[in-house]
Amino acid sequence: MPQDKYTAVWVSHSSISDFLKCPRAYYLKNVYKDPSTNHKIKITSPALSLGKAVHEVLEDLYSLPTKDRLKDDLIEKFEGAWKKVSGQKGGFTDSDTEYKYKLRGESMIRRVQSNPGPLLNPALKINMDLPHYWISEADNIILCGKIDWLEYLEESDSVHIIDFKTSKGEEDQDSLQLPIYTLLVANCQKRSTSKASYWYLDRSDTLEEKELPDLEDSHKRVLEIAKKIKLARSLEHFKCPTNGCFHCQPFERILRGEGKLIGTDEYRSDVYLLDKPDSSQEEDSFIL
Repeated sequence: MPQDKYTAVWVSHSSISDFLKCPRAYYLKNVYKDPSTNHKIKITSPALSLGKAVHEVLEDLYSLPTKDRLKDDLIEKFEGAWKKVSGQKGGFTDSDTEYKYKLRGESMIRRVQSNPGPLLNPALKINMDLPHYWISEADNIILCGKIDWLEYLEESDSVHIIDFKTSKGEEDQDSLQLPIYTLLVANCQKRSTSKASYWYLDRSDTLEEKELPDLEDSHKRVLEIAKKIKLARSLEHFKCPTNGCFHCQPFERILRGEGKLIGTDEYRSDVYLLDKPDSSQEEDSFIL
């Protein structure tokens, strides 16, 4: 019997990270809908808005032919992207904070413009709006995710996974991001992955190559967590391990009416601003 994508449990690096940090936070970010609007809820913050604006510029480059990528001034593109997150809709409660974050974003874009490296090489695009595949048809679970950049390596007919980091902190050593990305690349197109790198745009002109994860081990690790997520959803059991941690508390504040509704985003989620954003969000990178 064919599987139904609409009844499947969809998991991604972002949702899996939420669940591992706090099941309650996972529920409030990925499952809960405001009864009055039937919309999911999101919290805007300066760090997330910075990541969104920078990634928008780079995503636009990814869609262009190689020869055209640096034809236009990237700072002008960034100005256009920044207008979409300026002010309260980007989580900025004062002009000084916004100015500092915008300067950081401009610095990242100038770094890319001056040191484009692999961005001037051919890129491979997976022919899906959102790359996804059945990580387990038997369990009705789909793994999905957007990868920032896939450089095409002609000499080996393989791909190089590149992830742009806009945060100041390092990606956790136990992060499932690269395991998930290598699984998506392996199952959503025919070429193998020969390299994977992070580009910390806030501090480095060059990429930081990472060890490629083992596909079999990655499949096992990701599916194990995905099954736990499916079980939690079926039981409707999403308990915070500390009965109120800094991952779920910002969303609990929204439920208590402490947030300011800014508007509705392109995904029909209600976007809120908290007067005092949770500090854990201040250096989060943005996951597309």
